Amino acid sequence: MNIYIVLFLSFGAVFGLSTYSYQHIFSEGPYKVDPAQGGSTLGSRVLWAMVCTFLWPIMILTGLNSALILAKRKRRAAAANH
Repeated sequence: MNIYIVLFLSFGAVFGLSTYSYQHIFSEGPYKVDPAQGGSTLGSRVLWAMVCTFLWPIMILTGLNSALILAKRKRRAAAANH
């Protein structure tokens, strides 16, 4: 049972570290938010990784939802241009 918990948390940590620059897709909707004045800090990266470590299944679902929204917008824009 412990190996499953370790795998779950490890995958979440890797997911969090690899998606830090795309966190607007997973948490704040499909619009990219302006970065803070100081830029990205180690603390914000660690916080994002910690959140994703425990909530990565939910983050994946919200990311898929945002991807669908962006795909619909792209299709509408392409249809409007033709």
